[in-house]
Amino acid sequence: MSSQQLGSGPLHAAGPGPRPEPAGAGDGTAAPSPPARFVGWLGGLGGAAAGYGVFQFLFEVLPDSLSGQLAKYLIAGVSGLGTAAAGWLAAALLRARAQRPAYGTASGSASAPAVPAALPQVCHDAYAALVEQVTVVDDPELGRLTGWAHSLGETVPPRPTPVGTAYGLHIVLDLGVPDGRLRAGDLVDTLWRLRLPDGGWSARSQGLQARPEITALVLGALARAGVSEDRLAPEVARCAARFTPDGDPAGWASVHVVTTVLRGLLRAAPGSALLPELREAVVDGALDDPGRDHLRCWGYRLRAPYGPPSPVHTAQAVVALDRAGRVLGENAAARAAREDGVRWLLACPELRHDVCGDLAHLREEVRRPRADDPTRHEVLNVRHFTAAWVVRALLTPTAGQVAGADGLEEAWRERLAGAVAAVWAGQSGGIWTWGPGEQGAPRQPLWMTYQGLSALRAHAVSMYRPGR
Repeated sequence: MSSQQLGSGPLHAAGPGPRPEPAGAGDGTAAPSPPARFVGWLGGLGGAAAGYGVFQFLFEVLPDSLSGQLAKYLIAGVSGLGTAAAGWLAAALLRARAQRPAYGTASGSASAPAVPAALPQVCHDAYAALVEQVTVVDDPELGRLTGWAHSLGETVPPRPTPVGTAYGLHIVLDLGVPDGRLRAGDLVDTLWRLRLPDGGWSARSQGLQARPEITALVLGALARAGVSEDRLAPEVARCAARFTPDGDPAGWASVHVVTTVLRGLLRAAPGSALLPELREAVVDGALDDPGRDHLRCWGYRLRAPYGPPSPVHTAQAVVALDRAGRVLGENAAARAAREDGVRWLLACPELRHDVCGDLAHLREEVRRPRADDPTRHEVLNVRHFTAAWVVRALLTPTAGQVAGADGLEEAWRERLAGAVAAVWAGQSGGIWTWGPGEQGAPRQPLWMTYQGLSALRAHAVSMYRPGR
């Protein structure tokens, strides 16, 4: 059986873009430079005082031979007036800059580009794009389908898919839509109608064979939209029964598949007996990285060959294990593994953290034997928005606790600010783009926009400090 194959994609945000602001000196604001401190001190004396000081100094040092006392008075007086005016203007400028609202003014939080002023507009633009490109199809067998294809702007006539519609539903729930042009109920009904004949859901490339990662994605979206646990229970049971190490060895070997199923079932069926097994598989699949002080991290596989240490898969494991700890109860081995994962992410050795290699996009293929012909393989192409995953991992409660306990607050702020800057740089008009798609047109997958918006919103919420 073929194993997964992992390929490296282009660096994200490699060109000019938002950069992290300097770390504050305790209150989140930028530390003033020596020239700024001098000008502030000079302005603090008052423009008149500074001018008089310059006048007195020049009058004392100018030679008496300079055409008499009148010339000395004139030169010293003009210089003093000029200094007074310059000092007053400089002090006024510094006061105005100090009063300007800054992003991330809370102590201990990450500095980042000025997102709050623009984030509402990005959310508005994303919603407008979803409204513009939503597809309604009257299927003679399934009924009315309302949703989206895998990506926005597809050249073929779009038809709602489980993946596109599930992520679209997540976005709608995140944005708290202000009007009735998009209704969560219509999207929920569509996802139920897109179920396969034998239950479950699959991606377009996977045919009519239900796959656990897509099924768990849809179940998680449905649960988040308020579908009852009783209604979800039959599909949860089918998903758990099919997803076994013997029945789906390729899936159980994949960090992406196992963590996706774990996150989805934590939403849809927090009491599922499969969850502890999935958590144990993630913990057991961690690997030791000699390049970063032998800290544990994750490659793209949970079994040998694990592949090289991977920031995106480490971030996915940290997020999944953090959520599992809150839902299932704490587990010492899982906690130690995810804490090491956080330390590994914070140990990035590069100087800039908005365009570093740890934020590079990745692509992998999950290969499974086809149900109708085991000699051939179905291929699921998976693309990873690494920067968004790193933001989510560094915003987990675990990351904050590790940074505080290990004295890594500064490293945490720098890595988080860099990842947020990279996420921000990837969007245009509220939509994120993954390179060229069909016929060279930009590929705009719904999952990428969801992950970008989710990361920025989570960061903005974490920065909010009432009354400060």
